[in-house]
Amino acid sequence: MSNSIFAHTLVRNEERYLWFAISSVVDYVDRVFLWDTGSTDKSLEIEKEIKKKWPGKIDLRQIGEVDANEFTSVRQKMLDQSDCDWVMILDGDEVWWKDSIKRAIDLINEKGNELDSLVHRYYNLVGDIFHYQEEKAGRYVIDGKQGNLTVRFFRRNIPGIHFDNPHGTQGLFDKDGVLIQERDPKRRFHLDDYYLHFTHLVRSTSLIEDKKVIKRNLKYKYELGIPFPLDFYYPEAFFKDRPDIVESPWRVMDASFRIRSFFETPLRKIKRRIWWGKTGY
Repeated sequence: MSNSIFAHTLVRNEERYLWFAISSVVDYVDRVFLWDTGSTDKSLEIEKEIKKKWPGKIDLRQIGEVDANEFTSVRQKMLDQSDCDWVMILDGDEVWWKDSIKRAIDLINEKGNELDSLVHRYYNLVGDIFHYQEEKAGRYVIDGKQGNLTVRFFRRNIPGIHFDNPHGTQGLFDKDGVLIQERDPKRRFHLDDYYLHFTHLVRSTSLIEDKKVIKRNLKYKYELGIPFPLDFYYPEAFFKDRPDIVESPWRVMDASFRIRSFFETPLRKIKRRIWWGKTGY
């Protein structure tokens, strides 16, 4: 049975990877809610190009600048206005492989009534698109599994489904206040598929523009990651035609970043092994 799926993309200053994020999933979902919360870079122009490219799929809105609590309220408004069976959370810095998104959609269409959510893993990029963070850096735990993993798909009609807590510690809860990732594990499916996550890289015009976004200054990392193997293939969205306004993703880390990261990386790794830290930011 076919299930309707809406993608929710709530952004501010995401000019570097937003086009690739949307183009990686738009052909597999029924609608994309692309809502902007006060971008000051080229994101608005890129959003208009996205709307022009896929006019029947994109619900484009300019919400205006929000604080951490208002961010959660906008998430909830998206949810309230989504007349669909399943929701996909797609941030503007997340790019999916064709096979990964297709397997998720196929699973929802095959077993969507038996499941509440899907769990995916992701490569957390550091330095540039060619390097990723060690799995031990991931602090999320779902069903006893730990690492860079998250719920990105959930069933819309879970009783009382709602967002709560400010941006950074925001969670998705049911009517009893139970986090979606803590509900019945029999109704949750873990896929081995990954997506690319650019959260630790500069995502706007510059680091200065990045820091205009709520709590983004906590995300940028000086760290030397693990290089992808030479035969690693990147998501198909990076190789499709794109407007001139969308810059190439194939940047490499500069010398100053590499030098600073050389000294900070060992300290980060030691810290991860002796202190659990916290989830959220």
